[in-house]
Amino acid sequence: MKILVTGCAGFIGMHTCLRLLGRGDEVVGVDNLNDYYDVRLKEDRLEQLRAFDRFRFERLDIADQAAMEGLFARGGFLGVINLAAQPGVRYSLKNPHAYIQSNIVGFTNVLEGCRHHKVGHLVFASSSSVYGANTAMPFSVHQNVDHPVSLYAATKKSNELMAHTYSHLYGLPATGLRFFTAYGPWGRPDMSPSLFTSAILEGRPIDVFNHGKMQRDFTYIDDIVEGVIRVLDKPAVADPSFDCANPDPARSYAPYRLFNIGNHEPVELMTFIETIETAVGKTAEKNMLPMQDGDVVATYADTDDLRRAVGFAPLTPLKDGVGKFVGWFKAYYGKRGV
Repeated sequence: MKILVTGCAGFIGMHTCLRLLGRGDEVVGVDNLNDYYDVRLKEDRLEQLRAFDRFRFERLDIADQAAMEGLFARGGFLGVINLAAQPGVRYSLKNPHAYIQSNIVGFTNVLEGCRHHKVGHLVFASSSSVYGANTAMPFSVHQNVDHPVSLYAATKKSNELMAHTYSHLYGLPATGLRFFTAYGPWGRPDMSPSLFTSAILEGRPIDVFNHGKMQRDFTYIDDIVEGVIRVLDKPAVADPSFDCANPDPARSYAPYRLFNIGNHEPVELMTFIETIETAVGKTAEKNMLPMQDGDVVATYADTDDLRRAVGFAPLTPLKDGVGKFVGWFKAYYGKRGV
């Protein structure tokens, strides 16, 4: 297949492209290579993809309407995986306009491209952040998620609503994936695995928010990508049993659906730190801090729907995933002399 992957120089984007290329698909990747974090890391990810003849890269911003119209006009894409977004909960408190441009305007351009060029399936990244103030665990796609606690979360919830509208109006098959704390080799430097590992290696204290009383459903990157690919290969279809008098948020009379992709095994933050300490071989100095605005205490994914739909749910043990990440981190940044 010929697949468009937006955000191809990102963490999940690079790994997704590699999996598609490895199975023989033709991939067109787009990214604006912004400086939200280390551009060198993004460029090095791209180098992994350029080793394939079936990969073509176009540097553009999905918020650029004319550029996106041109991309789709010459594309001929059978599927689209939208992973481009302005990430980060805390950054959304400081620079809200970046989230509107990328996550709302940019996603509109993706939807319009899919609509006008008859794309067979749109798979798009949502986030566990949409669960917001919910405290019922585990988080289920069948729960109401109308109480976001950050603008980032609000834009991701908006993406789900926008995609459903296009499925309803134009019959566009669309599947939203709520990712739960992805980690692994080539991970983002602004995320806790990289921040903790870097600080421990350099002997700096790590910031531990809410005094460590937090849980995250850490999900290894290979599991994330396996879920993405399996979902891509099974386009959303209308649910004939959908009850409009008792609507289920995860189902629809339109060809639209939602899934969680998480490890279904929440980990205490202090346990996660201890796992990194063991892999690094050093103990961290900890700077205990209060909860940050926009953050949530716990995430925990119910993955039953994903398992039923595509026969897969993430299972990589934390120890194995962290070990692989720390090994990559030492090799990559050691080679760069960082």
